[in-house]
Amino acid sequence: MKTIASPRARLQEWIGLAVLALPTALLGLDVTLLYLVLPALAADLQPTNTQALWIMDAYGFLIAGFLITMGTLGDRIGRRRLLMIGATAFGIVSVLAAYATSPGMLIAARALLGIAGATLMPSTLALITNMFVDAQQRALAIGVWATAFSSGMVAGPLVGGALLAQFWWGAAFLVALPVVGILLLAAPFCLPEFKAPHSGRFDLGSVALSLAAILPTIYALKHLADQGVTFGGVVALLAGVTFGFRFVRRQHRLTTPLLDMRLFHSPAFNAALGILLIGLISVGGIMLLVTQYLQLVAGLPPLAAGMWMAPPALAMFVAAITAPLLVRRFPPGLVVAGTLTVSTLGYLLLASVDGPTEVMTVVAGFSLVYLGLGAIAALGTDLVVGSAPAEMAGAASAMSETVQELGVALGVAILGSLTTLVYRLQLIPHLPSGLSPDLILKLEDGLWGASSIASRLPPEVLIQARQAFIAGMNLSAIVAGAGILTLALLSALWLRDSRPQQC
Repeated sequence: MKTIASPRARLQEWIGLAVLALPTALLGLDVTLLYLVLPALAADLQPTNTQALWIMDAYGFLIAGFLITMGTLGDRIGRRRLLMIGATAFGIVSVLAAYATSPGMLIAARALLGIAGATLMPSTLALITNMFVDAQQRALAIGVWATAFSSGMVAGPLVGGALLAQFWWGAAFLVALPVVGILLLAAPFCLPEFKAPHSGRFDLGSVALSLAAILPTIYALKHLADQGVTFGGVVALLAGVTFGFRFVRRQHRLTTPLLDMRLFHSPAFNAALGILLIGLISVGGIMLLVTQYLQLVAGLPPLAAGMWMAPPALAMFVAAITAPLLVRRFPPGLVVAGTLTVSTLGYLLLASVDGPTEVMTVVAGFSLVYLGLGAIAALGTDLVVGSAPAEMAGAASAMSETVQELGVALGVAILGSLTTLVYRLQLIPHLPSGLSPDLILKLEDGLWGASSIASRLPPEVLIQARQAFIAGMNLSAIVAGAGILTLALLSALWLRDSRPQQC
């Protein structure tokens, strides 16, 4: 049944937005929560290095893989229904993760959490398009939605630290239960239902091809960032691209495709996707480097590092809320271009850092970087979903999220690899003689490797490693800043005449 919303949102819709912000923040929280919990978890379950990597990555892999499938499924069976089914599954699997007794059990639980999480993101965003028909109100609501996710990511280390101070590591997963409980109680009263009319058969072949395209691609990007160019990484990337082409060809042949390719006939839709992709490449890579600087260079514990991430979160909140208000008076392209131009100053600040005591400079620079992210997350996402017909909002939302996942993975791969290359060129040729081959091998892994053997290194070598990392971060910031400045110019051109349509 389709619920017809009023042209202007009422109190019920704004209350519904607050309800939708809860699972959105929860998904962001789950992305970063394990960064702090992992040491305690590892001490209890004793995973191997490979198992520890999959405990961290299984969640993100499966979210990225299932976003398109779940976005389209919500359009067909009902967006509120899928949201409630996914939230219930998320709560149940969170309990399984909390009481996991082996690494394999936890990896399986994290994978299932990723599948359940993939139902939540496109459902929440697509429901916003039903609840907020007015373009100006919808833009503001999407700004709140984007801020909820980023706030959850920033809060992850803080929540993890507070829980570990009182409970065991599994309590970190139980945070989902009150959120799921509130959502299930409030959703039937605060959220409308929407199901696309005449949606047709759900094509399982397309689901298989989408997974075969996205999962190897994400894996390859992460693998290339961690290991460099290897045979396995290249094969995975080629497989993902090959299945991606087959997926697109199949969608063109089907009467009721999993992803309707007519979405890409809209110039505004394509431009917004391009801006989200390029923007997240720059921000995603820099985010990784900033968190490493705070913990491995400045020596801050995870909880303190998480607290220093509060100013960037506030900057993103300000941008995500004010950008939709500014587009009421100025063209979206001008607002995005202006914000991204200011954001390049943040990259310049990061490029100027030359020691471990410049935490304030790093945080100030990253805050300006996040200012640009807030604008493109709010306005870019609004243009993506606002350019799609109402019956395709779930699929459009899923495309927006998938592109952002790919952008972050690409950013980590590109800027992470660039930083590692500079790090090795700066450090390895200048190491003192007498270091054992196993220590040199660890040092080549990057600053994480150097920090893990700090007690076995001469103090001056660890100082050299930190300075080499900073040099890599400086160059990566310059490259990312150049990309963002170019994106500012492209945004002014691509979004010159773009305005989201009324649903």
